[in-house]
Amino acid sequence: MEQVDCIVAGAGVIGLAVARSLAARGLDTLILEAADAIGTETSSRNSEVIHAGVYYLEGSLKARLCVAGRDMLYRYATERSIPHRRSGKLILATDEAQEPVLATIHANAIACGVGDLRFLSAAEAQALEPALHCTKALLSPSTGIIDSHALMLALLGDAEDSGAMLSLNTRIVSGRIEAHRIVLQTVNTASGENFEIATSRLVNAAGLGAVALAGSLEGIDRQLLPTLRYAKGNYFSVAGRAPFSRLVYPVPEPGGLGVHLTLDLGGAARFGPDVEWTDVLDYRVDPAHGERFYAAIRKYWPELADGSLQPAYSGIRPKLSGPGEASSDFVIQHAAAHGIQGLVNLFGIESPGLTSSLAVAEHVARILAPEAHRDLSDSLHAR
Repeated sequence: MEQVDCIVAGAGVIGLAVARSLAARGLDTLILEAADAIGTETSSRNSEVIHAGVYYLEGSLKARLCVAGRDMLYRYATERSIPHRRSGKLILATDEAQEPVLATIHANAIACGVGDLRFLSAAEAQALEPALHCTKALLSPSTGIIDSHALMLALLGDAEDSGAMLSLNTRIVSGRIEAHRIVLQTVNTASGENFEIATSRLVNAAGLGAVALAGSLEGIDRQLLPTLRYAKGNYFSVAGRAPFSRLVYPVPEPGGLGVHLTLDLGGAARFGPDVEWTDVLDYRVDPAHGERFYAAIRKYWPELADGSLQPAYSGIRPKLSGPGEASSDFVIQHAAAHGIQGLVNLFGIESPGLTSSLAVAEHVARILAPEAHRDLSDSLHAR
């Protein structure tokens, strides 16, 4: 039976970032991905936004890892020439009743270490974005956008340069916990071939499949596993070019950040996501959803023309909280919680997972390789 130092399950942005950090610490690392390409689910079906870190509960993993990860990501993207732009974002109150929410967001941002937000009057906001309607706004200058696929390719390249290997079309069927190691049964989904592999460290970065993967491990207490919920978000694009140069967000809504406007690196606008709770992985976008988007968008862009929205894509967020429940935090579950040395489960890594990816990777690497004292958040960027 083959054995490696570390297996990372999942080749999304989180799994690739973790593999990069572990391999750079000298660990023989194998990345297992069930799909035939990297980053085919949550990592490539999102807004590609670099979040500033303004919305999350003070002291939470989301807050801490977003703020740290944002700075790491900007630095990494600059040094590796990954396409990105620090575009800035306007968070809007579209009527006076919403203005106290902006004050709450501003206070929370300061508590989380984000001190660069600035209040704007309606006139000041419209001076920046003339097509905008609002009564008051917050300007977040450290929000940006990034090419998520180029980011993942860079992370994979770094990991492979440090000796990591990627195995696509490889699904983990089950596993068992043995003394000092974890043994996995896998199947190649292309050939049907089965093989068994052992590791002393397993990072479960399977995203939408993370809870199911953890539950397939013989020897884990399933009562410690959370319930995963799927929150589908639909995105629509607009015909022609939207008259905005910054991201535009309404105040948050239950389950998400509302139907916001983001821009790709070419300047094209996309709107979303909404929140559609589902039990299946179905990425089709119902064109009828666009009718609900018009009303939401026109609150801040009144001149949106009839018939200008068209279905773009959708993504599904792996949430640990359901409708009407308080937003859950990231869960980075390791031996202190489940008692299994070498196993780290990453549950509920939704937004701001992309922004937080490098910081999450460092957090995991310090759990699994505490003997490696180098601060790779600095040394890796010098490559």
